[in-house]
Amino acid sequence: MAKGINPADLGFFSALIASGSLSAAARELGVTTAAVSKHLSQMETRLGTPLVNRTTRRMSLTHEGEIYLEHARKILGDIDDLEHVLWGSSETPRGLLRVNATLGFGRSHIAPLISRYVKEYPLVDIQLQLSVNPPSIADDVYDVCFRFGHPPDSRAIARLIAPNKRILVASPSYIKQYGEPKVPSDLIKHNCIGIRQGDEGFGLWRFSSSKNKVRNSFSDSVKVRGNLTTNDGGIAVNWALDGRGILLRAQWDVEQHIQSGRLIPLMKNFDTPDADIYAVYAQRHKGSARVKSLIEFAVSTITKK
Repeated sequence: MAKGINPADLGFFSALIASGSLSAAARELGVTTAAVSKHLSQMETRLGTPLVNRTTRRMSLTHEGEIYLEHARKILGDIDDLEHVLWGSSETPRGLLRVNATLGFGRSHIAPLISRYVKEYPLVDIQLQLSVNPPSIADDVYDVCFRFGHPPDSRAIARLIAPNKRILVASPSYIKQYGEPKVPSDLIKHNCIGIRQGDEGFGLWRFSSSKNKVRNSFSDSVKVRGNLTTNDGGIAVNWALDGRGILLRAQWDVEQHIQSGRLIPLMKNFDTPDADIYAVYAQRHKGSARVKSLIEFAVSTITKK
């Protein structure tokens, strides 16, 4: 067997690591697990070094595997950039697009958006993954991630899709039974529905008076309590609709219930941290026609709502 690097191995290895396991990669590539294992073994034989540590349940990269993966991704990104330079705006979006979104927003907004997108761009194959917390860009498990709030990772490109804010809501039945809070400190006396998501401090709700125009300046922080907690925003909204407590949630998730009168916005004179909607992607995808087309489609679709 000839030694050295086979260009065809670059995409295979990138897909393998992104899939997380041999069996998942086999499903992704449409081959058997045995075929994936054989391909990987042949790669390692040609290179003369192991790339992956295998166990029965998981795999991890060796030091050499990390180096190989880093360069493979760069080379594949350079190929995408070259295609974009050669074909420019005439390039028709095609190929696989891995998309991540939060659970509730992904179900209610991103999934329908993608359904309309693939009708317009039928040559693009989309894998939509919904998760509580956005994955790290370094994990290379997605091409575009829709999330609330600007990402902390400076290596990522973040495109603002639509403005959004968090609002405090409760059902008419809850307000009738327990009253309506007027200032942040009143929340201590109420049953507040908790959501454990991301790295935000759990149960710590921050407010500022609407008269305070200093961005990201929040004068009141309240440690709220309640007998219901979840990591799923959709479940939390349903609990609020059932009259089980007060909820702090993104406007996009509760607007329809406010319009119908099933939820009432509270403490309108106080602001909470922004929850603007962003599309986040790695620097290496900035020249990708399919990434660009999906983001532009999202901007034109979501901002019309």
